[in-house]
Amino acid sequence: MTGLAACTSEPASEPTGPAGPVPAGLERYYGQSLDWGPCQPYAKSERARSTFQGEGLECARLTVPLDYTKPQGTTITIGVLRQRATDAGDRIGSLVLNPGGPGASGMEAAAVFAPGVANRPLGERFDLVGFDPRGIGASEPTVQCLTGPERDTERAEDIEVDGTPSGVRAQEAEQRDFAQKCAQRTEYGNNMLAHVGTRDVVKDIDVLRSVLGDQKLTYLGYSYGTRIGYTYAETFPGNVRALLLDGALDPEQDLVDSTVAQGAGFGKAFGEFASWCAQQQDCALGTNPADATRAYQDLTRPLIDDPVQVGDGRRLSYQDATTGTIQALYTSQLWSQLNSGLNELKQQRGTALMALADMYNERGTDGRYATTQDAFVAVRCVDDPRVTDRNEIIEAQRRYAQVAPFLDPGTPPSSARDACNFWPVPNTSEPGQPDVQGVPPTLVISTTNDPATPYQAGVNLAKALHGRLLTFEGTQHTVFLQGNECVDTAGTDYLVDGTLPADGTRC
Repeated sequence: MTGLAACTSEPASEPTGPAGPVPAGLERYYGQSLDWGPCQPYAKSERARSTFQGEGLECARLTVPLDYTKPQGTTITIGVLRQRATDAGDRIGSLVLNPGGPGASGMEAAAVFAPGVANRPLGERFDLVGFDPRGIGASEPTVQCLTGPERDTERAEDIEVDGTPSGVRAQEAEQRDFAQKCAQRTEYGNNMLAHVGTRDVVKDIDVLRSVLGDQKLTYLGYSYGTRIGYTYAETFPGNVRALLLDGALDPEQDLVDSTVAQGAGFGKAFGEFASWCAQQQDCALGTNPADATRAYQDLTRPLIDDPVQVGDGRRLSYQDATTGTIQALYTSQLWSQLNSGLNELKQQRGTALMALADMYNERGTDGRYATTQDAFVAVRCVDDPRVTDRNEIIEAQRRYAQVAPFLDPGTPPSSARDACNFWPVPNTSEPGQPDVQGVPPTLVISTTNDPATPYQAGVNLAKALHGRLLTFEGTQHTVFLQGNECVDTAGTDYLVDGTLPADGTRC
């Protein structure tokens, strides 16, 4: 890559900050220099070990306070990965991205996107920067809850579909144990768990913005990363240059309504899959899409009592079969693998569905897991109020089964409370309309058949931010920088020049 120093054997300190406003008491963080060096030492998963080998990638650690109200106290570090702009003379600044989760690695996402943008306008004009939010991936310390064998055991059990009193007790015991292990196994314990939420993450991003030398932030957020984006805009409205949010979360939806809306998205995506499948000669669900839900239930429900052996002592549970299905519904590129897995299941084999479930859970071939699922729960428990009412919990499951009937296990709903009800620290955020007065125009991209973040959530977020909505007609979760020229051109024009697509644009 021209104009770009590849990873060197020795870290290179690069003083660039502080840039822009610096909050009182945080000068030493905003003015620090990053020591850029090889990325391999930062790899914490099989995927990272592969993607971090990319040419021209360099990594560093950003130091931030664990608790921003105590800047002289304990510090933690944030892993950061960068690919420099290939046109240094026309460089705008840094494009900071987050892929969502919560719990996903922004470093890995940036490494994956890097080759595709390197010699295109985004890669020419911006340093592409991905970071692992506090407690996640290469950031230290990480949220640690379950070991690999413990996660395997949890996945193999299907107690979550047991709505009997004994089943509820067993589920709540498991959730309480999970919360306790998170507190015990995560460095700094409750203090760390109390500060992994979005309110603290956006403060880390502002430190990163300054240290990278950017007066204002240019940000790209996917899925949960959109929540980071609008929370940053609310917290630092004067520090925003551009905000592109793809696959939005509705800022005003509570956890129950958000979960049910997501269920509706997966239900719609399953219908699209069923219609596609019916056109295939070997469709596991038959030739009539109207019968697909029943056919799917007939295949998967028996796993509750009789899981399928898949080798190495592992068994495909009902939970793993449905998790694998959900993974495949994120993108039509996995539909063939899902159909193969369902056909395998007819023969009492579960290899393909287990592989999809492992992909979702980020389980490596060595049996080790990325900490994504642990971090997902930890962030959610401090970002959202607990759902404590058992009647509301049961009603939420009934509503979910109505909008995503293929995921209905056919057993009575459980009133069991989740891990957040046993979390050792309180939540620090709650749903609400973001106050973004003074923020420049934002761009929200929403996909008509997005299975995980329904289209209407993007409509609502664009309205809440007084921004522009770009509609993509398709069935997948997020779309920018994934090969659609119409979307990529509109998003790039916005990030580079601030040019918004015409109102009502559809791709």
